[in-house]
Amino acid sequence: MHGLPRRQHLEHPGGCAASASPERHVAGVDAGRLDEPPPRLRAPELRAAVRRRVESPSDGADLRIKFRYASESDRVRYPFGPRTPIENGSDRHALIVNKSTCTLYELFDADWNHGNPTAGSGAVFDLSSNALRPDGWTSADAAGLPILPGLVRFDEVRAGAIGHAIRFTAQCTRNRHLWPAGHDAGTSDQRCPPMGARFRLKAGFDLSGFSPKARVVLRAMKRYGLILADNGSDWYFQGTRDRRWRNALLDQLKSVPASAFEAVDVSSCTVDPDSAQASCP
Repeated sequence: MHGLPRRQHLEHPGGCAASASPERHVAGVDAGRLDEPPPRLRAPELRAAVRRRVESPSDGADLRIKFRYASESDRVRYPFGPRTPIENGSDRHALIVNKSTCTLYELFDADWNHGNPTAGSGAVFDLSSNALRPDGWTSADAAGLPILPGLVRFDEVRAGAIGHAIRFTAQCTRNRHLWPAGHDAGTSDQRCPPMGARFRLKAGFDLSGFSPKARVVLRAMKRYGLILADNGSDWYFQGTRDRRWRNALLDQLKSVPASAFEAVDVSSCTVDPDSAQASCP
């Protein structure tokens, strides 16, 4: 960090989510033990893809941001500055965490704008809480969920285990959402999955031809699955910025066909519709 040593992007959780333990959070649900939902909730034909997300420390001071979707944004001060990294592409996400307060700040369509910052929307999450955003509110993702917890971190892969579901996007989504999602931005086409839909890699999918690091990611997809969180490229999931990612690993993951995945129903794990806390029968 330069200037603000306690405020940085969360390359690793660093102990922030102390009271919101993975075992009690919906992202930590063992999707491999859940039942499949009716066929109508299955995804259309999708193709596997993976990309890297740009992240690094922010040097910004806390300031107000002008939001396009202000009524569904958290209108507080954000640690956003001229050197805060912004994701390439149309979504222009910016993800920042204050590790001293365990607070996550996420922006969609962020623009420094010569000192008059703007964004499409902004969401603030307490990383020690399971509380969800109000139903009907977007976040920096169309599902109203935080982005950062669903990213793959290289340190997890190196350690040999990813203990959470992975965020992904699809081109076609329904105009409805399933818990834990609280928002949607899709169509009435029933062939498209709703925001919040959970998918898992089929238990019988053979991992023997993949490298050890690729198997770590694929085992997480079998056990914890993936959560549909935004509109975008089909089967597009991402990792935190890290120079150790290699194209060979990404190419292996992109070889997994859409037919290797199946939808699962996590509704029975709901404790409170306003909370991401989960308790599965």
